Amino acid sequence: MASRGEMLFMHESLELIADKIDRIEQIIAQSGSIVEALEDETLSRPAIMMHLVSIAEQFGRLQNAMEYEVLSKFDKEDVRGAFAVRNFIAHDYEGVNLALIENVIREYLPHIKSIIRSMR
Repeated sequence: MASRGEMLFMHESLELIADKIDRIEQIIAQSGSIVEALEDETLSRPAIMMHLVSIAEQFGRLQNAMEYEVLSKFDKEDVRGAFAVRNFIAHDYEGVNLALIENVIREYLPHIKSIIRSMR
């Protein structure tokens, strides 16, 4: 059984992921659509990209802490995808395929958020 400290760490990481997804959703709502948000190179796109990087970092924290039981709740492809998106953003920001980012936002983030909700 996980210690209280481990449970707090896990909970904090999951809440940060959910919070980043909420923030991405807020940015999109303020922009009018995913496409419009991603077209805004000044504010919305950079903010969305940083939130996506942060999501991957939280999955990385869970992985480094060997929270395999928690990670097993997520599709392996979702976790791998989060790391891949983070790497694309970090290593080729200007070359990031925005259609891919749109797909991640539309298809994968809601699924990840719903898994986190079910674990609360």
